[in-house]
Amino acid sequence: MTDPSKRILVLGASGNRERYSYLAVNRLREKGYPVTAIGKRKAKVADIEVETARMDRQDIDTVTLYLNPVNQKEYYDYILSLHPRRLIFNPGAENPELANLARDKGIEPVEACTLVLLSTGQF
Repeated sequence: MTDPSKRILVLGASGNRERYSYLAVNRLREKGYPVTAIGKRKAKVADIEVETARMDRQDIDTVTLYLNPVNQKEYYDYILSLHPRRLIFNPGAENPELANLARDKGIEPVEACTLVLLSTGQF
């Protein structure tokens, strides 16, 4: 059973069915995780509205990144302000600078693929 308090933020979410962030939102929902999604454009993925604005939430357990390091910079303060337990850098999103900032704030940086973690039961 999935813990409903473990809300996942997909940052870099897309309504494009060919994007990994789209697949991640779908798989997270299939596994019962509560998901919040932020992307460049409004869209709907599964039953989740992809928002374009940053939401002030204090219930985020995990942030999973689908943004390249250059596009992550504008979200540094936002991500850190959420105080998630962990920050997943999906392939292409690896960023030592943000990983170090997260570690300094007590947030576990993880270089992994959310889809693989879900499919192997390690999420």
